[in-house]
Amino acid sequence: MRWRHPPVYRALVDLLTMEERHIKVTYRLDRATIHELCAQLEPDLMSAICHPTGIPPLVQVLSVLQFLASGSFQTTVTIASGMSQPMFSNVLSRVLSALLKHMRSYIVFPQVEDLPTVKGDFYALGHIPNIIGAIDETHVALVPPRRSEQVYRNRKSYHSINVKMVCLADQYISHMNAKFPGSVRDAYILRNSSIPYVMGQPQRHRVWLIGDSGYPNLSWLLTPVRNPRTRAEEHYNEAHGRTRRVIERTFSLLKARFRSLHMTAGCLYYSAKKVCQIIVACCMLHNLALRCQVPFLQEDGPVVVVWQLWSLWTVKKRRQKKRISTTGTT
Repeated sequence: MRWRHPPVYRALVDLLTMEERHIKVTYRLDRATIHELCAQLEPDLMSAICHPTGIPPLVQVLSVLQFLASGSFQTTVTIASGMSQPMFSNVLSRVLSALLKHMRSYIVFPQVEDLPTVKGDFYALGHIPNIIGAIDETHVALVPPRRSEQVYRNRKSYHSINVKMVCLADQYISHMNAKFPGSVRDAYILRNSSIPYVMGQPQRHRVWLIGDSGYPNLSWLLTPVRNPRTRAEEHYNEAHGRTRRVIERTFSLLKARFRSLHMTAGCLYYSAKKVCQIIVACCMLHNLALRCQVPFLQEDGPVVVVWQLWSLWTVKKRRQKKRISTTGTT
């Protein structure tokens, strides 16, 4: 009987030999920050290397970072990392679970001692005093569950998760909620989040969040004046817009840094629960990049390729469905 050696995983990625710029473009973090992240997640990822075919924690983290950053299909990432598609699917679940255990240390609402600095940074944007956060919603596309498809269809007629975020003046995400389907209104998400409780605490008296006209005008939430009639109201709306636009810039930076959240990469082909985990993970990594002052670098080429792959795949699936409906065969 011929003895067969078990297959041994051989990594195709060597972080030590890669140029620093290439690391930042591919993984959205620098070398030192990636090692810091791996050290934090290693206890939860070490179980994967007990088997001779196990994947080192560093390779697990790098493959997931590349997937989140590129917005490519899993097969594209598996070719680059040298692992099979089922193997990467398990790695993705493992890394997301490990990362989300540390959410409270990555996404932190301003504490009382931080308020003077936070208010000063916002005042520099639009000269409105006592602002400690800009709030808004953004949508991340997904393939909806069959049983509740309509619940995930948003007002722009595609299926999504409606993600509420609060950011600071430096685009740091201080609060987020990614558990509601796309059809849910912004005001409902706000009422059913922890923000009303947090902003209602005595130590946050006389400070405000700033949001658009989709929100109600609350004692702690400033919205623009509808149909301004005086110069003072127009001036307030102009200052309000200059201040609030930081949340829009935050959404743009987040989705540019992690293309898996952007529409140009197509929708996420995962369960709604895993899509929510991916969104939270991207927000955490966005804050990590800001904290470690990692500049955002991007090459234009891969985005076009990913969109072309998505378009070709969509056309192929449509043709296949049409052929099945007309002939009854695949």
